[in-house]
Amino acid sequence: MSDAIQNAGNHDIAGREFLAFTLGKEEYGIDILKVQEIRGYEAVTRIANAPEFIKGVINLRGIIIPVVDMRIKFNLGEPVYDQFTVVIILNINGRVVGMVVDSVSDVTTLMPEQVKPAPEMGTAFSTEYMIGLGTIDERMLILVDIDKLMSSPEMGLIDKLAA
Repeated sequence: MSDAIQNAGNHDIAGREFLAFTLGKEEYGIDILKVQEIRGYEAVTRIANAPEFIKGVINLRGIIIPVVDMRIKFNLGEPVYDQFTVVIILNINGRVVGMVVDSVSDVTTLMPEQVKPAPEMGTAFSTEYMIGLGTIDERMLILVDIDKLMSSPEMGLIDKLAA
């Protein structure tokens, strides 16, 4: 009973697995259950008048999916596309979206005691999209609520589901 109460404030992340990826010098984590696949970066088809952070679209086995470059979205300097650049294919509320990141490192299981609340500060993105900070030995992962971020009005990618 006390575990349930303790975890309620932690978004039920007890023992959840997170895919760790890098953007610039920071390491982030997203719920592995939202990840459909990880692909190397490939050329995208630009869409006229799309926001700059939407690189374009790719054809993924017959499905046309938008690709968002998170480095551009979060103003993390000029993106470089090299052999480490990857596209994380996400499935958010049944909608498939690609997310360009610098690299992916591993999948990590975090226990409640390893997750701290996100401090209020001027970061690259609003703390409303952060679940918290995950600590693994000397590493710190910025845990992103990828559902909330990708379905936010500023992204304009996914219609909010009616509650």
